Amino acid sequence: MITSFSTLYAGHILEGEGVGFNGTPHDDRWYSNDRLIEVFDIAKDSAIYMDELGYDVLWMAEHHFQREGYECIPNLLILSQYLCQFTKNLKFGCGFNILPMWHPIRLAEDFAMVDILTGGRVIFGVGRGYHSREVETFGAPMLDPNANRELFEEQFEIVMKAFNEESFAHKGKHYTLPPEVPYRGYTLKEITVVPRPVNRPVDVWQPVVSGSERGMDFMAKHGIKGLILGTHTDYVDEYMRKFQAANAKYGRELPLGGNLALGLWAQVDDTVAKAEKALEPLFEEHVKFAAPLGMLRYTEEQMKEIGPGGVARHIAAGSDFRDVLDKKAWFAGTPESTVEYLKEIEEKYPGVEQVMIGFPMGATKAQFKEQLTRFAKEVIPAFKPQGVVT
Repeated sequence: MITSFSTLYAGHILEGEGVGFNGTPHDDRWYSNDRLIEVFDIAKDSAIYMDELGYDVLWMAEHHFQREGYECIPNLLILSQYLCQFTKNLKFGCGFNILPMWHPIRLAEDFAMVDILTGGRVIFGVGRGYHSREVETFGAPMLDPNANRELFEEQFEIVMKAFNEESFAHKGKHYTLPPEVPYRGYTLKEITVVPRPVNRPVDVWQPVVSGSERGMDFMAKHGIKGLILGTHTDYVDEYMRKFQAANAKYGRELPLGGNLALGLWAQVDDTVAKAEKALEPLFEEHVKFAAPLGMLRYTEEQMKEIGPGGVARHIAAGSDFRDVLDKKAWFAGTPESTVEYLKEIEEKYPGVEQVMIGFPMGATKAQFKEQLTRFAKEVIPAFKPQGVVT
């Protein structure tokens, strides 16, 4: 049953200028530092407004070096703690801390501090990354997907030890923690992370992208929750069933959709035609950003070669606007048709509790505020009537 509504703001500062296929080419965007730091005010204004409207979670994304203005938040924990000062109930989701770009103990310490200082209002999330410019610059593998996943899995193991064990040691391929060095007259054999989070067990979220057997098994083994965003309905159904089966293997019997949230790039308007007209240039801007990264689905032949490490063969969203609308990877509708579609999701996947609405790249602050308002007043009451402040 859907009981929670969240949004995704990945950190763009594009204010509607030059968006779409006829707009500014992606690689020609190069914003000044003064303009790039506007991301923090956009996040602040959005968080305050969402809190007033009764939303549950603002998800944000960690990214680096994006002078093009698309994803401009380098540290989710710092920003989330800052935003907690201006809000009362809203939680902040790390969507996602890119583990290969962190030392796992540093990430564990930073999250623990934020967990304590915000009273548990920050949600822990981890990802493997998909920008070679980011991950490889930080000295981690991205072009070699197997090496990337191997590193990620060992780092995750360390983070969980740091969260949950009073003291620990770890010996793996990439890390020996602690090093066996002399310290205060003895040889170091174990360490204690100070502080550890107080709101335990820590809920962990991860994006569901490829639906690979190894990925699903890893998430199920560790009880990680998953977020599916911008994905064709056929693949949503496949991922839901794979995730349920993987969890059952570890003795966790979930209703279909359990421990999964479903995200939509969406637009609500008075008519479907108006919603589609408003959404199409934003979709085109998304294609301009994502297609060169191999993050959209093409033909099977193209997918064999597109993207770092062949990542595109797993991405269940396309580059054709009508196709992604037909397959509900993106959604344009009236309030009534939006409620109807979400009710269908609720019936088909009774375990899904959270629906996330994306803030598409290129949408202005005014557009986002209008969509937040319409969803809060015309869609959400059909699922949680007491959840909206009017």
